[in-house]
Order: sequence, then structure tokens, then C-alpha cells
Amino acid sequence: MRLHGEYQGSGFTEPKYIARRGDGQVVQLSRLLHLVASAVDGTRDMRAVAREVSAGFGREVSGENVAYLVENKLEPLGVTVPPGQESDEVQGPRSDLLLGLKGHRVIFNERRVAVIARSLAWLHRPPVVAGVLALAVAMDVWLFGFHGAMTPVLNVLDQPLLLLVVFGITVASLVFHEFGHASACRYDGAHPGCIGCGIFLIWPSMYTDVTDVYRIGRAGRLRTDLGGVYFNVVFMLLLTGAYFVTGQPFLLCAVYLGHFEVLEQLMPAVRLDGYFILGDLAGVPDLYGKIKPILLSMVPGRRTDPAVADLKRRTRVVVTTWVVTMVPLLAAELAYALWNLPRLVATGVRSLAQQLVGTYEAFADGEVLSGLAGVLGSLMLICPLAGMTYLSIRLSGRLGRNALRATAGRPRLRIGLLLGVAAVATTLGFAWSSGVTPKPLPPKPPLAPILQPHVPTLPPPEPAHPELPGRDPARSQVPGVWSPGGSVPAVSPLPWRTPPPRPGMPTPAPAVTAGPPAAPAGGPAAAPGPKPTTAPAPVVLPPAGPPAKPPVLPPSTPKPEPATTTSAPSPAPATPPAATPPATTAPPAATTAPAPTAPPASPAATP
Repeated sequence: MRLHGEYQGSGFTEPKYIARRGDGQVVQLSRLLHLVASAVDGTRDMRAVAREVSAGFGREVSGENVAYLVENKLEPLGVTVPPGQESDEVQGPRSDLLLGLKGHRVIFNERRVAVIARSLAWLHRPPVVAGVLALAVAMDVWLFGFHGAMTPVLNVLDQPLLLLVVFGITVASLVFHEFGHASACRYDGAHPGCIGCGIFLIWPSMYTDVTDVYRIGRAGRLRTDLGGVYFNVVFMLLLTGAYFVTGQPFLLCAVYLGHFEVLEQLMPAVRLDGYFILGDLAGVPDLYGKIKPILLSMVPGRRTDPAVADLKRRTRVVVTTWVVTMVPLLAAELAYALWNLPRLVATGVRSLAQQLVGTYEAFADGEVLSGLAGVLGSLMLICPLAGMTYLSIRLSGRLGRNALRATAGRPRLRIGLLLGVAAVATTLGFAWSSGVTPKPLPPKPPLAPILQPHVPTLPPPEPAHPELPGRDPARSQVPGVWSPGGSVPAVSPLPWRTPPPRPGMPTPAPAVTAGPPAAPAGGPAAAPGPKPTTAPAPVVLPPAGPPAKPPVLPPSTPKPEPATTTSAPSPAPATPPAATPPATTAPPAATTAPAPTAPPASPAATP
């Protein structure tokens, strides 16, 4: 048990005192309870404790008063040991934090942390901080404005071994981050505790015990909160300096990833640095503990909950703003996740199966480095999926227990709640089974093939004969696409690519593009369509020497087809045209054939 004294700069109307039990649980005490806990030392009796408390409290306190406070207040909180118990282990209440750290393990004990914090505390002096921030601005301008931050990332993705090196540097930056918290705590006169690791939403995370910082002022607590992010900036400057010395691009890749670590730490949604920064600005050590009292106090006609009634007006405004912002955001995220649950599960299972199979094949083929990178990629994929599953189970269980506790002894309210839950479950089940919810994403090539060995890097092949939506397959007009049941679409020659006729040579007749078959004789005339598109036929120069006469085709022989291929058969003329008289300067028949000059048989036909 450690008594840290008064909570400096708190947002409460009455002063609060902080005590930390041996199991790590922090409790808040009133001034009177803090004086009683300070006077209880295991040797004084109730009367001696009462005399000590009266001297500090300024009012007379009897031994019976002390006995009542110890039995009904301090013992239930786990602050004092019950009478007659030989061991000092107590079973006090613990806060079941949904987003708390689990499985604490000490890495640096308190003595080692004190040495580290004392040696690094000079980095928090104002001139040093100003210099570090100025260098950080210059580093970002150079990295993002001139050198480019994405090129080092691509170089690392191309080498699996460098990816593992960057991962190790990232872990080192996390340790250095905790040194920032401990050294800032030491700089302001508080005593940092141990540095350890735990599990935060199944993600391995690190922590620093800075509970003693609650007895110093608000400025010291904010410096301690920002000390980790500040040391991330110092670490990135060291990496940039190492790059200028060695020229290794993976150092700049670690600098680029360090920016995302800083942004993540500053988010106030979960219990990271941003959450504690906001709590210390408001003067409330546990913001999540105020969500329920704030919401209950906002119900019209309901009295203010005692848990928030003693908050200062400014503090209550800040906490209420945070609650009304976070609660809709968390509810919207939960609803969105439930609506897209089949999509998330199907896509995640498919991607995980491909990842595990590819990693196994890499090891089977003797590709050790690719296999290790695949293991890292598998962990990066498993952790978010397991985290979502774990958080969903815990959240569902907590909501269920709170709902049962709130409706105890109120059968009508419980029946209404059950009907509402059944309606929501039925709606979601119908949406999932009927396909109303979004479909899973189609397989795509990996963005980082290094992390996904033996996973296809090309998109899946499309069908051989795709049908265009909204078009008749037999009349497709898209060049180069073969339509089932149709013909190859026509491609008209470009006019500017046709050589102009030379002087003294006859100009061939324009070729008329074929249209639909003519209307049958005696039938209704089709509506007039657009004007037929014409294009001059190409002219081929004759070879040197005397011109050869083209053969005269008999009337029963059909004329050769024009050079241009059409998308529909040409309409048959009503009367066979007469043979074209031979021209003395016409090109040989083997080279080209002039197009017919006769108009279509039916003038009313739609081209």
C-alpha cells in the first residue's frame, strides 16, 4: 500500500487523495479517510489513531468514529487488513477495465528504472526540448518535401531481411518511449515505478508505472504524459543521424513508421497517451468511469448522479463533451462492424488461408527468409482478427451482464429489452442470409508480396467472353471484343491516313458502309436514319511499265468484296449492276478492286 497524497489539479470540488494497493489498483480517498489510513501503522490502537487523526483533521474524532471508518470504508476498499488476519493480503474491489492492460510482466524493476530516468531527465529541460522540436521540423521538411519517404519503404519491402530489422527497431522505439515517461516523471520530482509489458486487446504492449505523478501538479502530469511521444521524436532524430552516417534506407523507413506510432499514441479513444492527456487536462483520472454517470445524468427528470455531482463546472463540460462524442462513435463503429460481419469473416478467413498456405510452401521450398516474412505477415493478420473477436466477446458479455443487472426486479423492462434484442438479431440474420449486406472483396494481388510469399501477384483471370451489360451481344460495337453470336465489329479507316489521289489518276468511288438488311418489298418503310458514313478507298499506285488491262468479269460472277470489313452482310442489290468499263489507268485487279457505285436497292432502308 502506498499513499500518494492529494490529487493535485483535480477537477473535483472537494480534494481527492490517491492510494495505490499492492496489487496495482488505485483508489480515491477523502481527506478524512486518507488521514485514518496514514495513522494506521499496525501498532496504534483505535484511541491512538483517533488522536493522530484529530490533530491533522482539525476536529475531534473519537475511537468509535475511527473504528466505523476502518470497518465500513477502508476494509471494503482493501486499504486496511481486517482484525485477526495474519497475512497482509486483501481481496479489495478491482475495476474491470474493458480496454485495460492484462498479464503484467516486469522488464525493468524500480531500481533500474530510477537509474535510467535519472540519466535521461536532462532531455526534458526547456532549451533542449526547443532544440529537439526545431530539428524535428527540419527533419520532416527534408524527408517529406525533398528526399521522399516512400522510397525507403519500398526498398525495405523488397528485402525480407530488412523488414525484420525495421521490426526490431520499432520494438526498440517502444522501449525508448517508456523511458520518456519515466524520465519526465523523475524530472518533475515524482518517483517512477517499474517498466513492464502486458496484453492490450491481445496486442503486446508496454507500460510504465507513474502513479506517483498524481501528487505533483498538472503541468508535471502533462509533461509525463507527453514524455513518451517526445522520446519518439528524439529516437527518430537519432535514426535520421544514423542514416546520414551510414546511408542505409531502412533507417528512414523506421522514421516513417515512427510518425504513425506518434499519431496512434495521441488518440484519446483508448487508454493510450492521448487518453491520459485529456484526463489530466480535465482533472479526472478515469474518464471511462464517468460515461455511465454522465449518461444517466442527461436523462430528463433524473437527478445528477453522485459520481459526477462533485465535478467542477469546467471539468464537467469537458467530460460531457468527450462522452457525447465517444459514445455515438463507439455505437456507430459497433453497428458498422455487425452489418459488415459476413464480409469481414469471409475476407479474413480467405486471406488468412492464403497466407498460411503460402508461408508453408515457402518453408517447404527452402526459402527461409521469405517464410519468416510470411510468419510476420501472418501475425499481423491474426492479431487484428483475434483482437476483434476478443473485444466482441467481452463487449457482448459486459452489455449482457449490465442489462440483466439493470432490469433485475423489473420484468416488463426486461421483456421489452429481450424483444428489442431479438428484433435486432432477426434483422441482422435476415440481412446476412439474404445478401443485403456488402459482399466480400474479390481476391486482389498483395500490396507487399514480401509479407505474402507464394500468394499470386496477378489478379484472377476474367471470363474469356465477357458480356457487356446493357448491350446486345450480337451487335457489339466495341473494337477488339469478340461477341458471342456476332461478327468482328467494323473499324472504319481513318480519313487522314488515306493518301490523296494524284493528278491524272481516276478517283475511285467511295465505299458505302453496310447497314441492316433492307425492308422487304411492300412492307412498311423504316424511319429514316442517320446519313451513311463514307470513307474513300485507298489508292494503290500501279507498277512501272505499260498498264495491264483488268479482266472483265461476267455478269453472273459476283463482284469482289470491298477492302473494309463490315459488321453486317451487305444488302443485295435489286438489279445486278453492269460491269464497269475498264480504265486504261486502273490498277491491276490483283492489287485492289473498286467499290460499286450503285446505290442500295431500297431507298427507304435504314443504313
